[in-house]
Amino acid sequence: MLKNLFATHPIQASPHVDAGELPHDGLQGEASLKRVLTARHLIMLGIGAVIGAGIFVITGQAAAEHAGPALVISFIVAGIACAFAGLCYAEFAAMIPVSGSAYAYSYATLGEIVAWFIGWNLVLEYLFAVATVAAGWSGYFNECLSILSHWTGLSLSLPDNLASAPLAFMDGSQVEHLKAGQHVIARFSEHFFLVTTNTIVNLPAILIVTALTMLCYRGITQSTFVNSIIVAIKVVVILLFLVFAFRFINPANWHPFVPPAEGPGRFGTSGIFRAAVLVFFSYVGFDAVSTAAGEAKNPQRDMPIGILGSLLICTLLYIAMALTLTGIAPYQMLGTPEPVATALSIHPELNWLKAIVSFGALAGLSSVILVMLLGTSRIFFSMAKDGLLPPTISRVHARHRTPHIATVIAGVAALVLAGLFPVSILGELVSMGTLLAFTTVCIGVLILRYTRPELPRTFRVPGIWVVSVLGSVICLYLFWQSFSANWPLMLGWTTIGMLIYAVYGYSHSKLRKQNS
Repeated sequence: MLKNLFATHPIQASPHVDAGELPHDGLQGEASLKRVLTARHLIMLGIGAVIGAGIFVITGQAAAEHAGPALVISFIVAGIACAFAGLCYAEFAAMIPVSGSAYAYSYATLGEIVAWFIGWNLVLEYLFAVATVAAGWSGYFNECLSILSHWTGLSLSLPDNLASAPLAFMDGSQVEHLKAGQHVIARFSEHFFLVTTNTIVNLPAILIVTALTMLCYRGITQSTFVNSIIVAIKVVVILLFLVFAFRFINPANWHPFVPPAEGPGRFGTSGIFRAAVLVFFSYVGFDAVSTAAGEAKNPQRDMPIGILGSLLICTLLYIAMALTLTGIAPYQMLGTPEPVATALSIHPELNWLKAIVSFGALAGLSSVILVMLLGTSRIFFSMAKDGLLPPTISRVHARHRTPHIATVIAGVAALVLAGLFPVSILGELVSMGTLLAFTTVCIGVLILRYTRPELPRTFRVPGIWVVSVLGSVICLYLFWQSFSANWPLMLGWTTIGMLIYAVYGYSHSKLRKQNS
């Protein structure tokens, strides 16, 4: 049984085929990818995937609750960890350019049980990322409605009970001061409670996830040209904010740069690393760069440029954004779903800029939701193709040529999460799932160097022992910095996944059947 659990996929014959690469008759076949992407395309792809909720939503949450102005250091720590992981992703992507990302990589190196564990955490990463970004999108959408109301004189804004999550997580001290009508509906530990918030549902979040799920179902694909336009909009909006908000910076808002510690993970040194876990969510999009290796003209040259180039640009933008955001407003007031708009609201002279940022954020966040929905459905699709999930999930629509069942499952799960749960806890769980996936990739690429040294590698990680070991150590360290409040949810998610594997996946595994 142990041998079956750790059986690995042969790398020579890739087990996965992207849904979009299937022939029209629906038969499975290995299609070759067109190598058309240059380093510039890969950089734009990375920026397009990375710049989103991290810069428009999570930045404020991390500053207000954990690091204060020292959030800058948190971004640097997360960026270093991501650089190590990104290099390892690049080598894997050159050898195994298939659907499944870290799931497929771990299946080829560490075995089926590890692959299932990582795949299940990738589902958490992408699925909860959709919900997190959708919750942020909802905040900016209501802000845009308020702006339109001011311009038109009409009352367009949604009431709070239709634009915010009806559930929230609180610690013991907060539970003692519940407002009238609020109730505790679940207790996970002495300091971790699930309570109601007196609202009904986050309607905008549900609507945007539903709309983009429908687009994914019908086979919407994004060309590099469209992606470049979206990236241009995002970057222009960010640069406008940095340029025009600069003169409103009050250096007093940066003091103390590292706020005094108020408890584990809340300000002080521990708060910096705690915030690094949260802002790690900002770098989730690097999966998109690594999986594009099969379409790069010259992977050996272009993948490092694409990964490290987009990482460098995004990290610099994040640092500049964090400094400016905490400079124009006290960090304590940034813990909202739309922190950039919140910071600008205290400066009436920048009302015009608040409108541009809000509408620009809607466009940027929408593209991130779409990419994450595609990623979630592809993970489900890949796991079902291996027999670890029911084969129905791997069905491809005869006309749209999309994994339509997987897309519907991903969309329904995401809209439920987005409509019910708050943005902060979702972002933290995404970061935890991402860190586990990155750790596995860092370890897996080192193992494959010694178990399969003969495999051709169009890109090789320089200083493999340093990059692999440091990358996995930093990712694991950040993972363990998570508040104990998240562990019941993380353990619950893992338990559900392992039960599914034990009840269905193990007995239906195609690889196990081939080896038996």
